[in-house]
Amino acid sequence: MGTFQTLDYIIFIAYGILIVSLGLYVSRTKKGHKKSAEDYFLASKSLPFWAIGASLIAANISAEQFLGMSGSGFAIGLAIASYEWMAALTLIVVAKFLLPIFIKEELFTIPQFIERRYNTTLKTILAVFWVGLFIFVNLTSVLYLGATALDTILGNGDGSTTFYFILGLALFAAGYSTWGGLAAVAWTDVIQVVLLVVGGIITTFIALNHVTPDGGVLSGVGHIYDTAGEKFNMILSRDNPEFMNLPGIGVLIGGLWVANLYYWGFNQYIIQRALAAKSLREAQRGMAFAAFLKILMPLIVVVPGIIAYVMFTQPEGTAMIEGVREDFLRADGSINYDISYPWLIRTFIPTGIQGLVVAALTAAIVSSLASMLNSTSTIFTMDIYKPYLSKRTDGSDLVTVGRITVLAALAIAVMVAPALEAMPQMFQYIQEYTGIVSPGILAVFMMGLFWKKTSTRGAITGVLASIPVAILLKVIPAEIPFIDQMMYATLITMAIIVMVSLTTAKQDEDPKAIALPRERFKTGKKFNIAAYALMIILVVLYTVFW
Repeated sequence: MGTFQTLDYIIFIAYGILIVSLGLYVSRTKKGHKKSAEDYFLASKSLPFWAIGASLIAANISAEQFLGMSGSGFAIGLAIASYEWMAALTLIVVAKFLLPIFIKEELFTIPQFIERRYNTTLKTILAVFWVGLFIFVNLTSVLYLGATALDTILGNGDGSTTFYFILGLALFAAGYSTWGGLAAVAWTDVIQVVLLVVGGIITTFIALNHVTPDGGVLSGVGHIYDTAGEKFNMILSRDNPEFMNLPGIGVLIGGLWVANLYYWGFNQYIIQRALAAKSLREAQRGMAFAAFLKILMPLIVVVPGIIAYVMFTQPEGTAMIEGVREDFLRADGSINYDISYPWLIRTFIPTGIQGLVVAALTAAIVSSLASMLNSTSTIFTMDIYKPYLSKRTDGSDLVTVGRITVLAALAIAVMVAPALEAMPQMFQYIQEYTGIVSPGILAVFMMGLFWKKTSTRGAITGVLASIPVAILLKVIPAEIPFIDQMMYATLITMAIIVMVSLTTAKQDEDPKAIALPRERFKTGKKFNIAAYALMIILVVLYTVFW
């Protein structure tokens, strides 16, 4: 049963009112001014670096991390943090080498780049694909995981109230994002990210304080490290049972780069914040700020899973919690890893603080939902509706269509989300099956950006061939970790693009190739200092936890 008290409900409701009120306030329009497509979809290109960085993290950190990554922390350990720490380095790479191109092209959406570099047909194919991916994978998984967490904390914990939480989260996200667009999403994200970081740290510290019978945060840190030392290895050996999920050194130099570059560089609901920046320099500083926040994330989303593992296994010197094994074991005897985080909240967080912590968890869920909804709306409106369905040349109908799209996408996701079944390590599951489509898309973008001979025919052939290639690598008898599968699928797709381009192109350089003068990739002093500091921190972290 949930343990919320009156004070917790007051804090939680106050948070909801604050976010909706702020979202509506920042998205108000001045008298006599009608909101334009740039106002709605790109926040009038007015975001400062700190709002960009905060919004990037708020969009990224959701139930997938709080539940899924904590679950993987229970099952695997700190090694799953490579998704966070390598993402920090990826943000620096994207800021330096991709953002200058996207902002120079004055893009609203990532598919627009495909149209300018290749053709409208490929753009439309990818736009339809992304709209479907956002609705049927991203939105539904966040709604389902978020509702499951809230059901564990606030409901009966048996799934009977999950749908009501799905509906509540959907209405909450729609309450401020539908009207205000990206401005409402980005500015509320500043509060959301502060809340989720503070709430996450509070949860971790309180849980550490309860690991040992005598209490103490430092004592708890020492105990989990001493009793679960194998959970603190960042680079897994081949004999580790989780090697197929995180294949040793491959997480540093292999396919994890495919997942990260695809997500942080070519994912609309992530990159859209940078496209809304005041300037290129401001966007780059925002991504560097987000990179430093990513360094902090494992403390919030992975360490709680390790704590739950220690509580579950109950080694000598651990505080005995009544019923812990029954809480984690399913009827078939399997372990429900993904309840680690909500279980810690329900079990250890006191009244008052529990309201704040659950508000932080809800902030992570709702901010991601709002970001996905805004980007789904942007792609559908600008890449599908505007060129094919709009009958107005002045674009006066685009904002209205964008708002309708938000509501329609949310309604579909609410209907589909309950159909998702509980799976072990949901975070790993999402990564694995996203890996079927990410190699082809990444290959098309990277070749189009950095190889001037890439032809449209080569790109279309490559992206269509990439999914059968990825599926084939998944079903062949050889045991290949899915991260390595992504790397091989990307390389094979690139080879296909090269072969088709060389055999069909009539010119040495494709006429739509993008000029990339060296000066375009110059970065400011503050960004460079931040980038070097970040790389030093990562080297230290991987050296300590190797």
